[in-house]
Amino acid sequence: MMARLRCVFPVGYGLLFASSICKQLSVSRHLKKHRYNRYSQNGEDGVIEEICRRLGITTGWFVEFGAWDRKHLSNNYNLVAHHGWQGVYIEADAGKYQHLLLTKASFPEKLHTLCALVDWEGENRLDHLLARTPLPADFDLLSIDIDSYDYEVWNSLLDYRPKIVVIECNSVLPPGVPQLHSPPKHNGASFSSLVELGRAKGYQLVCHTGNCFFIENKLVPALQLNLGCLEHPETLFDYAKHFRERILMQARKILPRPTMEFIYGLSNKRRQLFRRR
Repeated sequence: MMARLRCVFPVGYGLLFASSICKQLSVSRHLKKHRYNRYSQNGEDGVIEEICRRLGITTGWFVEFGAWDRKHLSNNYNLVAHHGWQGVYIEADAGKYQHLLLTKASFPEKLHTLCALVDWEGENRLDHLLARTPLPADFDLLSIDIDSYDYEVWNSLLDYRPKIVVIECNSVLPPGVPQLHSPPKHNGASFSSLVELGRAKGYQLVCHTGNCFFIENKLVPALQLNLGCLEHPETLFDYAKHFRERILMQARKILPRPTMEFIYGLSNKRRQLFRRR
């Protein structure tokens, strides 16, 4: 059992953890302190609101896919329901798309929906799908969370240039580890791989909650962030999220399913309390 517990807390992470926490304390006054959930999972609603406030974006356009009904754990529904935004939702599953249509019925003039599987090549490349909608080329927010080829889909986007990109990374992997999605061995892209892609596309990482937040380089000064965290984006990595994900990953290997369901239940209750703050 002790050997199993040691795998939950890997040897060699102590110094990395301590060093990163020290770095994070120096930038804690920035975007992370604005986290809160109305519909999102890890405080993204609050971070997005604060970024838009600093950029002077009051209403705008967004794109989100893997949409389902786009209320539960959504990064964008708050913008539609409470800030008057317009957007494009894309959902591949025909059954889930019916739930999405119910959401659209509440905002028929603001929401545009597509039932399609987003790909990074061919006719279902994101550029081609978005061309079917009235979305402007310089829209405001792109949210990518498909638990797989997130990196490839963003990399393939050429005809549209969002101001803000929110994209999920594999937070089990700490900064400095390159990885792209390659099942079954590797799941999702790593933090560092997405940072490098952002740089290549002209974007700066400004926050990490489990999702990476990128801003167009020309807009970064308006956020008034600490220069050190911009030069060293690894200081923005959420190590608390990282260690929670590692613990859960190892726990799934050694704990029975009822115990894991109990743990997830406690986690959901915590998120509900966080959402009400």
